[in-house]
Amino acid sequence: MTTTTADSSHLDDDINQAALAYHAEPVPGKLSVTLTKPAETQHDLSLAYTPGVAEPVRRIADDPEDAYKYTGKGNLVAVITDGTAVLGLGNVGALAGKPVMEGKGVLFKRFADIDVFDIEVDAETPEQFIDTVTRIASTFGGINLEDIAAPHCFEIERVLSERLNIPVFHDDQHGTAIITAAGLLNALELQGKELEQARIVVLGAGAAGIAGIHLLINLGARPENILAVDRKGVIHPGRDDLNSYKQAVAVTTDRRSLADALSGADVLIGVSGPDLVSGEMLQAMAPRPVVFAMSNPIPEIRPQVALALRDDLIMATGRSDYPNQVNNVLGFPFIFRGALDVRASAINREMQVAAVYALRDLTREPTPQAVLDAYGLNRLEFGPDYIIPKPLDPRLKLQVSGAVARAAVASGVAHKELPAIYRQ
Repeated sequence: MTTTTADSSHLDDDINQAALAYHAEPVPGKLSVTLTKPAETQHDLSLAYTPGVAEPVRRIADDPEDAYKYTGKGNLVAVITDGTAVLGLGNVGALAGKPVMEGKGVLFKRFADIDVFDIEVDAETPEQFIDTVTRIASTFGGINLEDIAAPHCFEIERVLSERLNIPVFHDDQHGTAIITAAGLLNALELQGKELEQARIVVLGAGAAGIAGIHLLINLGARPENILAVDRKGVIHPGRDDLNSYKQAVAVTTDRRSLADALSGADVLIGVSGPDLVSGEMLQAMAPRPVVFAMSNPIPEIRPQVALALRDDLIMATGRSDYPNQVNNVLGFPFIFRGALDVRASAINREMQVAAVYALRDLTREPTPQAVLDAYGLNRLEFGPDYIIPKPLDPRLKLQVSGAVARAAVASGVAHKELPAIYRQ
């Protein structure tokens, strides 16, 4: 699929240079390891290492569950990639993905006080990647898969979820889907439309696109109303180039191109690439459309272009410098926080749906002063420019994590009772 507007990457020159300086100075990288126990005296060291450390070793050898009591396992998540689908940059390799993995670690710690080891795996096949993760998984309380290309990401997550007794969550699939779904439910209500009736186009049939389709169907969207579009056009059963994951979202239709799909559509969910949607395509959408252009760093269509053409539009992007940022930080830290707090063995569909509704509902509540102060705003109310919570909203940790933890308990995957803080 070719771009339909002039390249706009030069518009990001200033932030790119600032980001390089941020990552390099005063020391390279964004993470470090800190101590949680004193290590100032000989006695401290005798407890931290030999001879004292032998006793927790014996306890864990007798009962592996004691690892949650005597080590940091229960609050430690591995953020793991093979570097095959990093942001919108493609297959840049495992090492080049490390800044993103470190960034996820920053967000886990900042928003949910979860510790992270970032791990970049050079693996030539999904089987090698799966084997590597399986062998190191006992170190962690959860596994966050990141920036792994479709279709391999689907098989990797499925197999690891079956093999391991800790949560395995591919954020590019489910995290993006959860935040998108929450924002979409709010946007459709504001536009006077219902999910069950909406005609939806998903541009991009990779991890986020396919996972998003399945979640929207689970929430009530009609499968026949969702057209997925990849580089070769609309995904329909007549194509002979579809893998099993694309076949599962194929819809019988006579529409073939992105322009065909968008004609009369209520919703565009873009998880593909920069500048793929033309003004003409946007103008052909139904009245009061909803556009989620989430390609990063350059959206499928820039908001300033889209809003100049349609004054009846509600729009979201993946960027922080526009309203309605679809930011996965609204999801994964709090989803894992809830899962870890009840020692869940999985992050299942019930927990994902609970996160969707928690995010949807939080946006409709009065905005606390702390959020206004954090963003330099005088007011912030549910409406076209506020359909998704702000990442710095302090209520996210309690409300989203609590909803996820309660869903884990209710669905039978929790191995620890619900903490008192979530019993509200």
